[in-house]
Amino acid sequence: MPAYGAPIWKPFPFLRILIPLIAGILVQFYLQPPVYWIYIIAGTGILMLLSPLLLDVATLYSIRWMPGIGLTFLFFALGGFLTIHRNTANDNSWIGKHYQPASQVIVTIQEPVVEKTRSYKALAKIESVLSDNETTAVKGDMLIYFQKDSIKPSLYYGSQILITKPLQPIANSGNPGGFDYKRYCAFQGIYYQAFLKPGDYIVLHSTKTNWFRQTLINTNAWVLGVLRKYIKGKDETAVAEALLIGYRNDLDKELVQSYSNTGVVHIIAISGLHLGMIYAALVWLFAPFKHRKWNRIAKPFTILFVLWFFSFIAGAAPSILRSAVMFSCIIIGESIGKKTSVYNTLAASAFLLLLYNPFYLWDVGFQLSYAAVLSIIVFQKYITNWFYFKNKILSGTWKLAAISLAAQVLTLPVVLYHFHQFPNLFLFTNLIVVPLSGLILFAGLILLMLSFIPFVATIIGAIAEWMIQMMNLLIERTDRIPFAVTDGIQVNILQSLFIYGSIIFISLWLMRKSKQMLIAGTVALLGYVALRSIDIIKTNQQQKMIVYNVPQHTAIDIVEGDTYSFYGDSSLNEDGFLRNFHIKPSRIVNRMNAGVLRSVVIHNNTITSAAKKIIVLKDQLPYSPPDKKIKADAIIITGNPRLYINQLNSQYDCGIIVFDATNPSWKIRLWKKDCDSLHLRHYSVPEKGAFEMEL
Repeated sequence: MPAYGAPIWKPFPFLRILIPLIAGILVQFYLQPPVYWIYIIAGTGILMLLSPLLLDVATLYSIRWMPGIGLTFLFFALGGFLTIHRNTANDNSWIGKHYQPASQVIVTIQEPVVEKTRSYKALAKIESVLSDNETTAVKGDMLIYFQKDSIKPSLYYGSQILITKPLQPIANSGNPGGFDYKRYCAFQGIYYQAFLKPGDYIVLHSTKTNWFRQTLINTNAWVLGVLRKYIKGKDETAVAEALLIGYRNDLDKELVQSYSNTGVVHIIAISGLHLGMIYAALVWLFAPFKHRKWNRIAKPFTILFVLWFFSFIAGAAPSILRSAVMFSCIIIGESIGKKTSVYNTLAASAFLLLLYNPFYLWDVGFQLSYAAVLSIIVFQKYITNWFYFKNKILSGTWKLAAISLAAQVLTLPVVLYHFHQFPNLFLFTNLIVVPLSGLILFAGLILLMLSFIPFVATIIGAIAEWMIQMMNLLIERTDRIPFAVTDGIQVNILQSLFIYGSIIFISLWLMRKSKQMLIAGTVALLGYVALRSIDIIKTNQQQKMIVYNVPQHTAIDIVEGDTYSFYGDSSLNEDGFLRNFHIKPSRIVNRMNAGVLRSVVIHNNTITSAAKKIIVLKDQLPYSPPDKKIKADAIIITGNPRLYINQLNSQYDCGIIVFDATNPSWKIRLWKKDCDSLHLRHYSVPEKGAFEMEL
């Protein structure tokens, strides 16, 4: 507790500077004020900080708050500056400021080429742009997809290639509620992609590598080789790869969904949980030597080395970096004999990570990681005290359950906002899977350490494989239980903030018995209910059509209130990746459920409401035009039919022509050109995203 009269933030200095840093990042990202405002705010902050040197004692006492405000201004400005500086698009050498469609680019492969379902994928760093016989050095990364044929591209980390095919900007699908893939890539400095056939690129003789990155890649490849050699099952190997080093390319999508539905996806998402297990094991190993002089140096250096080495091997994900930084602060503090507040340590780790990359603030793993740790710190003790067990096994089980329950309190709004579902059986699965995953993690580490003894490694690998098999079996069977997950929950950002408000204020009321907190919590809860009620009212009044952007698939939802009817490829009715990625988010956002429409009629290729008529064309038109043009508010061309726009115009009086994602891009370009010459309105779903029309 701070001394009487002392500022409440005195024990948490990093929290005091973290808040304005985050505020500066958010303001710069969303409002994008001119750069000179950052310098004005920073200059004002410096003057306020220097006020003790510029003012007399009497005046200074009356404005003693000024240096504190100045410090806040400085870190607010720092947040804005970091946001501008980290954005590659603001750099004068960014590729987007130099690249033209006719240009060629030289890139360096940044990782081993990964096999995907229909292609080979690699991340590449763009080195230079070749245009008009001039070479310009540029900055920026891109994704490369190589055509999948019988021969895998002979490319590896450091390989340099000349791409002769035009690059494509990263774009979103444009479907309602869809994942913002463009922003996700931009936060990583990736703005372009290319789909290459053998004639679209030339492999150069030059290479460009970094010894540290090369070491990490080699180590990663060695770990994968050991796991694949001694753990035989496909799913078991994939889970071991994800659990040990965060390698997720081999994971089955349905298995990942099962882990998500049962509330244990953090097991295969390489989070702070894994680092915490390793940290606890290392502390236990050094415990017998705590009175030895060499232990004071060997213990912190060994733990720091192991934790950071594991973090980099695991891909340096924000969630594990947060834990590595936080554990480092704890270790360094203990090694110099200082005990710090865990809240301050948590704020310090967040502060350091955001200094490195302010865009971590939008990373879901980063948000969940901090929310979970803070929630455990605040609520775990109170929840543990709900019950008391004399039996050590029951007591230990309840403590583990209390940790799982505590972690859910502050992660709930984040989970609802990003994933639109809640795993109802999370407590049951976490009680079994968390300890089991710890055993698997240590078995995997022992396997790596003893891999040079084939006989022993075979036994350990078989044991690890059996444990993973049991874990997968439990997860998949739990996921099949009808009430395992509550799905389709729609919560927007404002509603999430109201949920957070109600959680925080009601928790303070329970802890401090303050009536004011109860009133504030009730108001926040009522605010959430009011916003949700408004959304439901709007939902019941909606009547529209949505043409989705699903590559090579016809996908149309006709919406009436909270009911939809689907028109399109039957494969999209199945619970698969295409439906869940492209269509399901829209149905969640619009609160739609499958059902029978009341006033909108779908007959053959015609969709008719009281005010609109839409025709879906998927076959070529008859050569003889009708006596009178057929009127339609919209015509949706799907299935790549053989037709001409002038022929279409002679038979239909149409408000707008929509080309969906089943049509090839070259044909859409020709159709658009014909539409422009005939002054016909048109819309390309592959280029602009989903098409919506009120009915």
